Amino acid sequence: MKIAVIGQSLFGQEVYCRLREEGHEVVGVFTVPDKDGKADPLGLQAEQDGVLVFKFPRWRAKGRALPDVVAQYRALGAELNVLPFCSQFIPMEVIGAPRHGSIIYHPSLLPRHRGASAINWTLIHGDKKGGFTIFWADDGLDTGDLLLQKECEVLPDDTVSSLYNRFLFPEGVKGMVQAVKLIAEGKAPRLPQPEEGATYEGIQRKETAKINWDQPAEAIHNWIRGNDKVPGAWTEACGQKLTFFNSTLSTAGLEPEGEDLPIPGAHRPGVVTKAGLILFGNDGRMLLVKNIQLEDGKMIPAAHFFGRAESSALELTEEELGTAEAVRGAWKRILPSVPEVDESTDFFKSGAASVDVVRLVEEVKELCDGLELENEDVYMATTFGDFIQLLVRRLRGDDKETEHAIDYVEKAVNKLTLRMPHQLFIGGAFVDAAGGRTYETINPTDGSVLCQVSLAQVSDVDKAVAAAKDAFENGLWGKISARDRGRLLYRAPPSPSTRPDPTGT
Repeated sequence: MKIAVIGQSLFGQEVYCRLREEGHEVVGVFTVPDKDGKADPLGLQAEQDGVLVFKFPRWRAKGRALPDVVAQYRALGAELNVLPFCSQFIPMEVIGAPRHGSIIYHPSLLPRHRGASAINWTLIHGDKKGGFTIFWADDGLDTGDLLLQKECEVLPDDTVSSLYNRFLFPEGVKGMVQAVKLIAEGKAPRLPQPEEGATYEGIQRKETAKINWDQPAEAIHNWIRGNDKVPGAWTEACGQKLTFFNSTLSTAGLEPEGEDLPIPGAHRPGVVTKAGLILFGNDGRMLLVKNIQLEDGKMIPAAHFFGRAESSALELTEEELGTAEAVRGAWKRILPSVPEVDESTDFFKSGAASVDVVRLVEEVKELCDGLELENEDVYMATTFGDFIQLLVRRLRGDDKETEHAIDYVEKAVNKLTLRMPHQLFIGGAFVDAAGGRTYETINPTDGSVLCQVSLAQVSDVDKAVAAAKDAFENGLWGKISARDRGRLLYRAPPSPSTRPDPTGT
């Protein structure tokens, strides 16, 4: 079948590639104009394949289709228009032109959340089910007949990114290909959309993303995660606008112990703890925010809000300077419109988008022997100088967050001094058991008491389980591949007791 692909982004690129793999002829690709000298991934891929690419800044003027644009489209003879994440308004002269009409991907279970920011509103409303719809385009606002829908469970701590990456992107690509196959086989349904349950929320913008504190904790959490990354849910506190990211309701075992952060309008002050910023709803329940963006755009761990200023800049070795130059090259490739990348070059102010964050993290991984960064690291070190400092600290293992204060018990045994930790290890820290409870650990050779060891209580177990759950769901280890885990393990020096005996005895 002859197909015209009208859309953009990596999603559009993947749909385009899969359609060609299925044997369809893509007669033309219509995408957005280059931004800051960078072509959209869909258009870039099509150009490499020798497919005609059109980058119309607009299709209509004063509500009417532009004749020359429509003429260029019609000359291709498309039998079907496929619109994956199309952000432009396409006139009906184009939508209705092909023999099979046009189909569009929409990231919600229509008729719910018609219009823009559908993923955001799925989370903001606390929907338990999310998904996508492929529908036949009409002249309404996502009101055309339904062709195909697929749904998924919305997890309590899902964000726009996690929901998109886990389901909406991979399954959406498959769904678009499946829909085209149904059309080619003459089996595609046309099911009228019901009006019952339809919603028409608008685009989420920064000015409308202010947090309403007079609601339960779960509603505040939904608002923060529904606005995560873009545009960002914010409040006014400490004389500036603070934007909150990475919210979770998984607070079992966390104690609101730390420094108070007064927030006008909030049920009670927030609390900056080692785990992050604890916030409260009007129902008294807690939620936890991991990252805060300051008014100047700098992103910091919420746990560091009242922290000291960063330590002085590291002096780089010759090898580290070489790494810095290699990374500078990666920044230049990602930011082609920037004449020169210097220490003050800001990644996002130079035109980078979320897709570029993923690319930078992957390039750093290749350049630095599998070093794992998270997307949030880029948001927390947006200038090139700060990014290199963060990178070098990671490469050196100079991460103060991994240093643990350990209260050892020392014993002299066979002319050796043994140092034994005796506390509980929970959430990355050694702590006493609740109430200071302990028990004696006995030397089996002579029955003497070696030391007093912390005796975990039920509340301690709850805290440990909550910390383990958070590490499993949000930590880095569970996100990296088995190969990269192995590489990191081999880089760790073995302890003397685990080193192999060269004599083989």
